[in-house]
Amino acid sequence: MALTKQERRLRIKRRIRKSISGTAERPRMSVFRSNKQISVQLIDDISGKTLVATTSLVKDITEKKVTKLEQAELVGQAIAEKAKAAGITGVVFDRNGYLYHGRIKSLADAARKGGLEF
Repeated sequence: MALTKQERRLRIKRRIRKSISGTAERPRMSVFRSNKQISVQLIDDISGKTLVATTSLVKDITEKKVTKLEQAELVGQAIAEKAKAAGITGVVFDRNGYLYHGRIKSLADAARKGGLEF
């Protein structure tokens, strides 16, 4: 029986999460993508805390009428700025089972341009 898209993504997610984990020095950058929005968190898996988070629902981004791809770029830039302010330079990228393409790729590229290393 064929897997649904969501079941397939969850299988990939479990496979990825077996091998990556975030620390306080190098947190895990977890991306969540819905049909309309995108959000990202920097997570310290050892203490189980979110260090920095941002989403496309923040006022600065919602005021701009942009495509979802450009919205992802803005979120990537915002997370890079917040991470710098928190003293974080390196992260472990967790694409959360999504393909590294489209909005996920544009968010990652914008975060790299903003100064995050992964």
